[in-house]
Parts: sequence; C-alpha cells; structure tokens
Amino acid sequence: MTAPACVEPLGRRLPSEDERAAANQLRTILASHATDRTSLRILDQAKSPVEVTLTPALSNLLIDLLWHVGSGHAVTLVPVGQMLSTQQAADLLNVSRPFLISLLDRQEIAHTLVGRHRRIKAEHLFDYKRARDAKRGEALSALAEMDAEHL
Repeated sequence: MTAPACVEPLGRRLPSEDERAAANQLRTILASHATDRTSLRILDQAKSPVEVTLTPALSNLLIDLLWHVGSGHAVTLVPVGQMLSTQQAADLLNVSRPFLISLLDRQEIAHTLVGRHRRIKAEHLFDYKRARDAKRGEALSALAEMDAEHL
C-alpha cells in the first residue's frame, strides 16, 4: 500500500506518538512469538486473512526496525547494492564530508568515479563501518583490561 501524497515518508521525519506506540506493540508481539519460523495472520486490502511466515533473519530485522521506530528515531533503509553520494555516506557514518573524502583518498573505503563525482557502494561503506566498530570494540576492551589491572 502506498502512502497518500500528503503524508511525508517516515524516513524523512521522526515517528509520531501513535506510530511509536504501534511499532512498540508490533515489536512486542513479534518478539514474544519469535521461534524458528514466525507465522502471522494479517488482513489484506480486501480484509481477507492472509498467513505470512517469517524466517528468523526477517523477524530479527523487523524487530530491530520496530525498536528504532518505537524509540522515536527516523529510519532509512539502504540496500547494500545502492550507490551513495559522499554526503550520504558521510551522514551514514556520522562524520563530516571532508573526513569521508580523506578516507576515500587514503583508499580506506572503495569508491568509483561517475564523471567527476565519487560514489560509494553501500556494501563497501558498511564493511568499513563494521571494521571500524570492531577496532573500537577491541580498543575499549583493552582499556577496560588496563583499568581492571590498576584496581
């Protein structure tokens, strides 16, 4: 079902209180029924019941998405194959565009040129983010160990 033209997509704004409540309710229902395969019975546009079976991966993805919406966060889904502008990539990493450009110049993130514009495949950006987060986690663990030794 598509949203009416007067409704701004949820990815471009914060969820309303009603949307947050609905997301939290649905997340609770999904989480309480999470098994190997979760079956849901929903009504289609003709008000006929339809059974949908979710795999664990899909259930977890929906639960995570609903948690963010229920927490009041704006959410945008990015397919891993999507090509991103440098500004979009910087926004996803929560860094400045000039800092992202320096990462591209040092070839820390793979990119392509489209004309004179750099484009980053979302998959490459997420690979960099995963590696960066893992390195940060290791550094934090090392700091915690050093702190524990001094106690």
